[in-house]
Amino acid sequence: MTNEIRSPYPHYDVLDKWDSPSWNDQTRDVVARRLREVPERRFLSEHLYAVLDVVVARLVPQPDRPDAAVPITPWLDHRLDTDGGEGYRKESVPPQRHAWPKGLSALDGEARARHGVSFTEIGPEQQDALLGRVQQGDVDADTWDGLPAAAFFSDVLSATLGVYYAHPAAWSEIGFGGPASPRGYVRLGPEGRDPWEAGKRSDP
Repeated sequence: MTNEIRSPYPHYDVLDKWDSPSWNDQTRDVVARRLREVPERRFLSEHLYAVLDVVVARLVPQPDRPDAAVPITPWLDHRLDTDGGEGYRKESVPPQRHAWPKGLSALDGEARARHGVSFTEIGPEQQDALLGRVQQGDVDADTWDGLPAAAFFSDVLSATLGVYYAHPAAWSEIGFGGPASPRGYVRLGPEGRDPWEAGKRSDP
């Protein structure tokens, strides 16, 4: 899969803004560090980190990035280590630092109960099927120990996509111009587009 297929902005590269008035030195420094640096594992156990890595590969496949995949698992672990997040959650879902380890352990437990091996060891089709069961809440309640599986899928695992699109390497795919500092944006109404913003396929 190429950017030409997956993005409505096939000729846009946000990094072309690097030396333009759109970004200043502070912005360039932040973007450069996000592109260069990959956090080390600090929060999840080695095994749960590996489970999460496989889950991420199933939920956000990156076949078009064989040599430069966006590092989602390290940034999720970093968010947990620093206790970052959106600042809100469903009442039925525990805080992120409890929900992630508990949910990943339960997912791994489901795999062991159904297939006799860890989630990391079953095949891709079985992994997808098991994630589908979690999404539907079709799981062993004892294994999940009070954690709503469907809510874990929709409200916790969904963060994988947010981490993907928070990375500068993915911004061009959605036409995001990155931090609006110092230039900012002027045309803020519906369908408004400043000249320095990405144009879709249908735009002139």
